Amino acid sequence: MYHMEPVIVLCTCPTAEARDLATTLLEERYVACASMSDVTSRYIWNDDVEEAEETLLVMKTVRKQWPTLRERIRELHSYDVPEVLMVPVSDGAADYLAWLDSVIA
Repeated sequence: MYHMEPVIVLCTCPTAEARDLATTLLEERYVACASMSDVTSRYIWNDDVEEAEETLLVMKTVRKQWPTLRERIRELHSYDVPEVLMVPVSDGAADYLAWLDSVIA
């Protein structure tokens, strides 16, 4: 059985820094897993529609890590306004959630 509330944290970043960012957050035990996917992002910046090739990090962790994880990402990230979103997990495979709990605990 797991004891902590699992969450997903989403963050887009330049592809060149994604692996290092994920590795640092794993080594510092802020996250238990970081999946990386290449994406094309379109967004409004300074009133213009922009497009960028980025990497989306999908990180699995627990809610108690959220405040310090959010700040750590902001410290490490090269963007002025990085995307850093936390999504609650309402349920999942019990063995996966137990593993997540054991890695972050």
